[in-house]
Amino acid sequence: MLSLINDLNPWVVAIGINTALLAVAWVAPKKLLTGAGYLNAWLLGVLIWGTLGFPGYLVVMFYFLVGSFVTKVGIVQKEAEGIAEKRSGARGPENVWGSALIATLCAVGAFALNSDFDTVHKLLVLGYVASFSTKLSDTCASEIGKAYGTRTFLITTLQRVARGTEGAVSLEGTLAGAVASLAQALIGLAVGLINGLDIGWCVLAAFIATNIESVIGATLQSRYTWLTNELVNILNTLIGAVVAILLAVLWLYSVK
Repeated sequence: MLSLINDLNPWVVAIGINTALLAVAWVAPKKLLTGAGYLNAWLLGVLIWGTLGFPGYLVVMFYFLVGSFVTKVGIVQKEAEGIAEKRSGARGPENVWGSALIATLCAVGAFALNSDFDTVHKLLVLGYVASFSTKLSDTCASEIGKAYGTRTFLITTLQRVARGTEGAVSLEGTLAGAVASLAQALIGLAVGLINGLDIGWCVLAAFIATNIESVIGATLQSRYTWLTNELVNILNTLIGAVVAILLAVLWLYSVK
């Protein structure tokens, strides 16, 4: 079966598989996305399978499934405290692209370059995995922190604040974010998109980007109405991808 799929045009496979999954999700009683969210996720899935094939698709699916699951953790408590994601965690198109825009650009760039620029191609693929490592780290840190954080502090002042406060961090959330970024990077390694050393770049980049996002939340987000959660997510994943790529480049030059 896998051999047959590999022999087909990847874009034909991408459209077929994502259409089938969309049909199943559309009639399923439990909704992880809104109607518009499913359509945008279909487009995302087609782009990722078409550019990076099954390995890239598995990375984004891992992020989506784990991210959706962790959003539901402690949902009753979070809704009672007014700190739960809107629509009980069901993602809309703004969430899809806030989380995956940078990764998609990396995938399309890697596909366009292919093997003509091997080093740049590999760095963009690293950026793809690092972007999702960063986003899953951020999602898990936030959702686990809101559900189980015993003490939360504003990252800029270390002042005790309520769970769910923009820019708040907790030990529980930070540990969950680190484990999540590692797990996502390991998926990238397992499917052959990155190497063992790249795991370290992904985890470190995710840690840096997630903390920068917390600083943005604590200092800027409340001041500017245009700085939405979705835009902050794009900045977060961009920082994660760029930092991982820079770390890999610095390492390459240091060992030459």
